Amino acid sequence: MNAAAQNEGQEPLADRLITASAAFEGSAGIAEARALARDFLTSVQADHGLPVSARAMGMVQLVVSELVTNARKYAPGPCLLNLEINDGAAQISVWDSDTTLPSVRAADPERIGQHGLELVMAVSQTCCVHREPVGKKITASVVLADDPGGDAAGRQAM
Repeated sequence: MNAAAQNEGQEPLADRLITASAAFEGSAGIAEARALARDFLTSVQADHGLPVSARAMGMVQLVVSELVTNARKYAPGPCLLNLEINDGAAQISVWDSDTTLPSVRAADPERIGQHGLELVMAVSQTCCVHREPVGKKITASVVLADDPGGDAAGRQAM
């Protein structure tokens, strides 16, 4: 894991950048990406004192798994995963070399698979797709702390 807190011990926690990143190739990279996310959030909580709910731990790993799986399935070459803490949320970015932008498909109970983007959008506070000079980057954010009632902080229960 390449987790780093820049200027550790020199600036207030809110001013420090907490990140982790890695490149993945092949299907084995999917499990490694989930492990990176889990280890990163464990470090965020243990080493930096930021609260990470069990819900957030699971949702970040789900988002990482879905985005890296799609990148490995549809794009040639490696994919790059970047994790960052920003304003009480984990920001998950996955870059791949495919220029085709994903889209959410219409609901179809008969369809097997291809629900990953729907899942990512459902569990994320934000989800954006950006075309890059080469390929694309999908970025999603998941709130780290839950309200006392168990809902994701800043979200209303439906």
